[in-house]
Amino acid sequence: MASRVNTSFTLIPNQKYRRSNRRSSYFSNTFDSDSQPLSTLGNFKALPVEIFQIILKYLSVKDISMLSMVSKTVSQHVINYISTSSGSKRLLLQDFHDLELPDREDTTIMEHYRSLGLLFKRCTLLLPTKERLKYIHKILADVSCFKFSGCAAPLQCVGLLCYGIFLQTLTAGWDELECHRVYNFLCELTNLSRKMQTVVCSKPGSARKLELRIRLFCRNVLLDHWTHRSDSAFWLTCILKPWPMVNQARLLYIIFGPISPQDGQVVWQKMIEGPTDESCLKGLADAIKLLYDTGTKEWTADDVISLVDELSVVPREWLLENNARLLILSGNNICFTFMASKAVNGRTIELARLMVFLALVCEKELYCMDWAVKMMQKVCKVFSTPVERNNFLQSVANAFACAIMEMLQSVMSGDGDDDDRSFMNLFHLVQAQASFHKEVLYLTMNVLSS
Repeated sequence: MASRVNTSFTLIPNQKYRRSNRRSSYFSNTFDSDSQPLSTLGNFKALPVEIFQIILKYLSVKDISMLSMVSKTVSQHVINYISTSSGSKRLLLQDFHDLELPDREDTTIMEHYRSLGLLFKRCTLLLPTKERLKYIHKILADVSCFKFSGCAAPLQCVGLLCYGIFLQTLTAGWDELECHRVYNFLCELTNLSRKMQTVVCSKPGSARKLELRIRLFCRNVLLDHWTHRSDSAFWLTCILKPWPMVNQARLLYIIFGPISPQDGQVVWQKMIEGPTDESCLKGLADAIKLLYDTGTKEWTADDVISLVDELSVVPREWLLENNARLLILSGNNICFTFMASKAVNGRTIELARLMVFLALVCEKELYCMDWAVKMMQKVCKVFSTPVERNNFLQSVANAFACAIMEMLQSVMSGDGDDDDRSFMNLFHLVQAQASFHKEVLYLTMNVLSS
């Protein structure tokens, strides 16, 4: 009995030891395998590449962009999928002519390209900027509507709009050096600088189709999609700064000036032939404010004022009423700085005539006439002596009289519709003079009573 008990006693611990030994050996092996670096594909490691790409077909573009951030290896698989014919066909939608031109950037195809820009931003994150741009260009090269002159009907196409949204999403948050590289890359790709040189050195309107292409490319691809004004100012600076001031003014007119509603081409005679309305000048005024207000180091106040001065003679000297309207739309600071520049440089007669047409625009557009009077009062302080100030005020009075006589002669010599327009201009000018002088009297009497 004792021996059997001892034997069983000795066997049981041995069996436990062996079982324990096997279990410890198993967990030890498992720990060793877990301690090794896991595949960056995770559970996707067991899948063939073809199955992985089939899975991607069922994911939205946003989901694919999230997946591309899992690891470098997954990102590379996503890049490989994009490079396949089936992947590029699925991702690069090209129904740019199947919808009306939108007023807002929330149509399905535009949102698709916004998501696609985010996908490319994420899956090319580890590449140098130059390599990223080369890869992206290689993928997008087959989309003809993304090219400078790739679309036969650019006014009915949203291709460049989608391209611009794609690039805006891709480059959002990049520093200025990287964005400069993007602009230079696009210039080389499209030969944009040479095309700009052609239009600024040619007679205005002699290359209308090229002017239209430049306008559409600059607005739709580079300028119109930015949320922050500083970003828009950066890209506009990239476009304008390489050129001398006279060419900057020409380019500004091409990109933001009035266009024909029929064919979208730039209307060069609009500012010369007759008074225009706010809609024709708003784009130019907004661009000028953009350069002036954002305070970029490339643009001083003198630079912007010189640009406005050059713009007012593109392609020839504008009607003063159009010039005055542009200054009002550009804001108080630009308007005053422009007028003060003329006062400092002794251009009193020009300044006085401009003052008259500022008053005329205020009368026509029902703006407060006291604004014009206060602007004149502010300009008067620029003159260094009372004699200069009095000469300016006398010039304003003379300018009103001369402008009324010129319009009266136009009414007396005109006929038909031109006669009606001339008469209405004369009527508004007489009303403007009366309102202007009334505000001057109010200002004078208030000063005397105080």
